[in-house]
Amino acid sequence: MDGFLLARADSVVRGYGSRMDFDDAQQASAALRTGHAECVVGALPFDPSQPAALTAPERVEHTSGPWRPAALPDLPAVRAVTEIPNPAEHVARVTKLVEQLNDPAQPLRKVVAARSVLAEAESALDPELVAAHLLTRHPRANVFAVDLTPAGRTGAALVGATPEVLIARRGDTVTLRPLAGTMPRGADPDVDAAHARDLLASAKNRDEHAFVIEWIRQRLSPVCAQLSIPDGPELVSASEVWHLATPITGRLRDPAITALDLAVLLHPTPAVCGTPTDLALDVITHLEEDRGFYGGAVGWCDADGDGVWVVAIRCAELSADGRTVRAHAGGGIVAASEPRAELDETTAKLRTLLGGLHCALPVE
Repeated sequence: MDGFLLARADSVVRGYGSRMDFDDAQQASAALRTGHAECVVGALPFDPSQPAALTAPERVEHTSGPWRPAALPDLPAVRAVTEIPNPAEHVARVTKLVEQLNDPAQPLRKVVAARSVLAEAESALDPELVAAHLLTRHPRANVFAVDLTPAGRTGAALVGATPEVLIARRGDTVTLRPLAGTMPRGADPDVDAAHARDLLASAKNRDEHAFVIEWIRQRLSPVCAQLSIPDGPELVSASEVWHLATPITGRLRDPAITALDLAVLLHPTPAVCGTPTDLALDVITHLEEDRGFYGGAVGWCDADGDGVWVVAIRCAELSADGRTVRAHAGGGIVAASEPRAELDETTAKLRTLLGGLHCALPVE
């Protein structure tokens, strides 16, 4: 893939070609400030110490309204090959994390535990076509396709359909709607409604959500003169899961702070990493396989500082030849977590991406 796509319900941003590539967000931010780049697009990795995949495109195209692909050919058959770790191993990992989180002598309060599915396609998958299929299944999601070449992953691409905006900046106004706290949807309407009520009433999920909101408050308060945060979360429905969400609005003290600066400031949030962030990140990098860009951020920022960055969840990395897919999903682990329920949550989240590929999870 040679380009960038971020399609939201009200707008589409495309980047074509590359004038400059950046594997470091600070370098990209400096290029915007000095006028060397009119716009930067791309992806930030989950681990901020790893290379980013950012580009100053040769041409950027902004259009209003939803993305409407002209044609939608069938995708090649995709088959799940393996789960990393397998379900039993993931349950064991979560069990150990719960034990650790219940130890009053340690400072960890939350860790996001993730797992992945490796799948193979009969023939090459086109990233933009995958994104288009995801859009048909999840029309309210933020759908993206990003070239990962600037990060040293030549020809690889990140595709996904995320429900979560990390940060949006327009002028001196910033908006975000963090998600934390999840429950699978039910096929029966009455069961589904009960799941939604249970999520909203769940002390475990509300505590998990509160960690995220308080962390965001601490990060944004120094840069925002005004910050509006509701007292409690609201319910948000996706195709496979319910989420708790809190809409937040702020007004910047310094209009020189760009959308990219804000994305770097907020990433990774406790919703994809944990609390305290540094300790949770250390646990994750030692416990799990490399997450790559899962749990990172995808977006754009122009020379005025305006832009949108979404959280890179419900996504997968496609290999350079388009034949291999690696999809991730995670869940926030707190002291009250139940390991089997956490496994079920990741399974539901994986269906967002794999369902768009018409790929079933392996049978346990």
